[in-house]
Amino acid sequence: MPPANSPLQNRLLAAFSPENSERFFSNLQPVSLALRHVIQAVADPFEYVYFIEQGVASVLTVMANGAAIEVGMIGTEGLIGVSALLGAEVSSQNVICQIPGTALRMNTARCLDAFNQSAEVRKVLLRFADMLFNLSAQTAACNRLHSIEQRCARWLLMARARHTSDVIPMTHEFLSSMLGVRRAGVTETAGEFQRSGLIRLQQGKVTIIDRDGLEGAACECYALDRDRLNHLL
Repeated sequence: MPPANSPLQNRLLAAFSPENSERFFSNLQPVSLALRHVIQAVADPFEYVYFIEQGVASVLTVMANGAAIEVGMIGTEGLIGVSALLGAEVSSQNVICQIPGTALRMNTARCLDAFNQSAEVRKVLLRFADMLFNLSAQTAACNRLHSIEQRCARWLLMARARHTSDVIPMTHEFLSSMLGVRRAGVTETAGEFQRSGLIRLQQGKVTIIDRDGLEGAACECYALDRDRLNHLL
């Protein structure tokens, strides 16, 4: 998707032709996304889809005992609710706001009309859906095969790529939940990253100091995510 001369920050919306933008996406509703806000919950019907303009959302798979783990991450490159365009009636995951921001909200039925009626809209949204599904598959393998250190570095870099800022709102408790590991493991890893000069820890946030060094600490999964994101954009 080439950059568009558009005030829109969401890259999907910016990729649509002026004709399709006017026809299908001219009445989007701006909404604020507060930290930890649940945008979609498991079993909720898809009433709206959300095109992120600022901030980052986490897609979580939730177990029967309430434990959850991140299986996807969405920023300005995508939208929340793509499964509704593929025939799903209710959400199978929780989607929460990981980094506060804003989005443009649209009735799901209207978005589905655009998806069905326009080959261009369909192509753009299916490319994003493919990237998101591949990200989930890669994350499943990463969670099983790679160390906490590698996964933590990958997560920080992925969040940074979508947030486009070296300062990332984060607590150890939240990151441990996203990675599905004990908080003590995240605290130890983050402390080691700080001692190595890769990051700086502050109350409720982390600042990436040495991105190249953090990339060296991450597993191969980050490079694959980066390449998919660059290809999409």
